[in-house]
Amino acid sequence: MSDAASPPGQNRSPLPLAQPPANAVPAPRPPADARARQSAPDRPGRQRDAFFDNAKYLAIVLVATGHAWEPLKDGNRILESVYTVVYTFHMPAFIIVSGFFSRHFDMRPDRLKRLITGVAVPYVVFETAYTVFRNLINGSHAEISLLDPWYLTWFLVALFVWRLTTPLWRLVRHPLWVAIGIAMLVSVSPDIGDDLDLRRVLQFLPYFVLGLCLRPEHFALVRHRRARIAAVPVFAAATAVGWWAVPRMNTGWFAHSESAQELGAPWWCGPVMTLAMMGCSLLLTACFFAWVPGRTRWFTPLGAGTLYGYLLHGFLMKYADYRGWFEHPWLHRPPGVILVTVLAAAAVTVLCTGPVRRVFRCAVEPRMEWAFRQDAAELARGRNRPRERPRERERVGV
Repeated sequence: MSDAASPPGQNRSPLPLAQPPANAVPAPRPPADARARQSAPDRPGRQRDAFFDNAKYLAIVLVATGHAWEPLKDGNRILESVYTVVYTFHMPAFIIVSGFFSRHFDMRPDRLKRLITGVAVPYVVFETAYTVFRNLINGSHAEISLLDPWYLTWFLVALFVWRLTTPLWRLVRHPLWVAIGIAMLVSVSPDIGDDLDLRRVLQFLPYFVLGLCLRPEHFALVRHRRARIAAVPVFAAATAVGWWAVPRMNTGWFAHSESAQELGAPWWCGPVMTLAMMGCSLLLTACFFAWVPGRTRWFTPLGAGTLYGYLLHGFLMKYADYRGWFEHPWLHRPPGVILVTVLAAAAVTVLCTGPVRRVFRCAVEPRMEWAFRQDAAELARGRNRPRERPRERERVGV
């Protein structure tokens, strides 16, 4: 029988064995979904970095202790000089880290939902709660106003505005210089009203924009032994300068909430102090980051709950203030200051723990799935990607 009569597929020569690609000839690329799975571990937010969790926890401890020192520092020059140094960098460090983790924020529906549920809704809840709390404890009759942030809630307003403008800063050619220019202009603009604490939002803006511009390798520059050693004389010199500046400088500059004219200074001091304060803040922030441990410590998991500690410790501070506890003479002596410092650090630590977060998650991180439409494209993405673990999901938070 001839070969022509053979069924198709039979009596054919076998295919050659696969050979490695020739030089300069690329191999076939894997499918897009396979590449995504391979690169998933390298995407931001997929794995927590102990360094940043440690930095956030230590920064929130400094925030709480600074608030505890505030009613005790009058007449205590040593405490006021330490308070000045801490207030120079603790909020800038917190804001820089927040900006760093907002680099990939865009107008995608799921991220907008997280912005609303993780920032806007907690602002409404805690601004209302603080006003009611103040009326009950202090006997006042303040009205609830979402346009006038009180005490701690200004940061939520600021974070909402900063993150919402993140896509804009990614388009600007020199975003940091633009943000610094805005802060300098605001420092000489007393006509800006108190609505949403806009002066403070815009004067702290450069630190958030700086965080957007930073990359992991920038933080690596200060995570060396030489940087940790160099931070010792820097902090010592900063404390000496703080001691000198206590009777000569208005501490209102550290709050970034008023213009130069409102602080009793000529208008030209606003831009000068904006640049000077930012230079000092960045130097001390770099020294602070140099001392932050890069390995996992007992407090590392608490870095995921710093927003809880920030929002909740204000109730404790204000309750103690309204009850007159800080007026006890013994607390103004060195042992009393140490005791208040330890109690403040311990309290904010407890407020960052898992049990407290589970209780207050409905107020700080509500899901509110009932309030949003289900986007078909987002549902498809959710089915195709691995389910995020709870700790990974909290990465977006403060």
